Amino acid sequence: MPAIDWTIFHAVNTGVATRDWLEDPATALSGAVVPLYAMATAGLWFLARPYGTARWKLASASALVAAAVAMLTNQAIAHVWERPRPFTDHPVLTHLLSPPSADPSFPSDHAAAAFAIAFAVLAFSRRGGALFLVAATLIGLSRIALGMHYPSDVLAGMLVGFASAVLVTRAGRPWISWLVALLSRVSDPLLRPVWDRVRRARLALRT
Repeated sequence: MPAIDWTIFHAVNTGVATRDWLEDPATALSGAVVPLYAMATAGLWFLARPYGTARWKLASASALVAAAVAMLTNQAIAHVWERPRPFTDHPVLTHLLSPPSADPSFPSDHAAAAFAIAFAVLAFSRRGGALFLVAATLIGLSRIALGMHYPSDVLAGMLVGFASAVLVTRAGRPWISWLVALLSRVSDPLLRPVWDRVRRARLALRT
């Protein structure tokens, strides 16, 4: 392990663990940020007007598929190199602020999935993708702060996520489009009444 990898990890992990004003928010958000991120990704589907443009539906579906591809890729990499977690390699010097995991440390699953989602959304919306990239970066940094991953684990996860997003949004675009069209046949009739109510509410507010 490069010395700089441990140096950065130790500085971030210790810096958070020894400051209550950082530790408390970091540990509190760690349990909520991933479910919220997943909900936001699925929620992109509902931004698309029923029977209208499919851009947000494509973004949502591509992001979820890219995350799945990233996770499968991570599993393959982990079978080749089972790198121990920081709290296993350095139990005395690591401040573990999250429940331990028995999975290999390299690459970070959280980072891979989060960045796969972010880069996939970026392929359809710069503004939306930028917001997801900020969130993915915070998720990646939190894994270091909590003592779960080295910086190189997070960086590798980001690269896996990027490659997965490119693969899905480019090579997999025809399949994703077919999937979106199929699912839209079910979701559009269900969502149209909701959109109609929202539209009527907006008109009422303007009058």
